[in-house]
Amino acid sequence: MAEQAQQPEHPTTPTQPVKEAQSSKLFIWNTKTKIALGIAAAEALLVWIKNDFTTWTVVIISIPIILFYVLAGRTLESRLWRDISWVAATAQALAVVAVILFEVVSALALILAAIFAAIVLLLLLSDRPQQGSK
Repeated sequence: MAEQAQQPEHPTTPTQPVKEAQSSKLFIWNTKTKIALGIAAAEALLVWIKNDFTTWTVVIISIPIILFYVLAGRTLESRLWRDISWVAATAQALAVVAVILFEVVSALALILAAIFAAIVLLLLLSDRPQQGSK
């Protein structure tokens, strides 16, 4: 049997670049996403720790940043400025989600604590000693 030279199954042409590094990594964990998650986490932590910032403060700050990306940031000629606007808009959107989640979880925790307190109070008040036992 004659050995045949191995030819690539899909020859590379200038219109078809080879995807080497991106095929092995998940798309979601690229550098831009990591930066956006870091900024959003820092902002959410700051809102959680400081009483100066409220959920509405984060929402009001986020609106123009997200609108800039939606209306103009995607069409910027510079790749760097498109990436910066994407990171800023994504970070602000995630920060808004985080602070709203803090509010919901805090409210839910408060509601659950009130329900448990009512159940304990009901159990304590309904637990009367029986008449015949000593």
